[in-house]
Amino acid sequence: MITRRYVVSGRVQGVGFRWFVLQQARRLDLSGYARNCADGTVEVVARGDEAALMALEQLLVEGPELAAVSEVHTFDDTGDDHFTSFDIRRT
Repeated sequence: MITRRYVVSGRVQGVGFRWFVLQQARRLDLSGYARNCADGTVEVVARGDEAALMALEQLLVEGPELAAVSEVHTFDDTGDDHFTSFDIRRT
């Protein structure tokens, strides 16, 4: 299992972005979370297999209909978090 952290910028808050990520991550059988950040970005931490994480990254680039994603920064996460599901966190 691999854990990755994504920081998504653009028009990604107030457009259902976290709910979109929640649905897609659960469909891909990923665990982790999505949360809004004070700087206007959305942070996504996801754990799963490489193929599912690659699929999620492509979905993050596209975003939901009302979003306008400008960048997705990807970081390998070496944290020892053992998520049991995918959730939305409140900052």
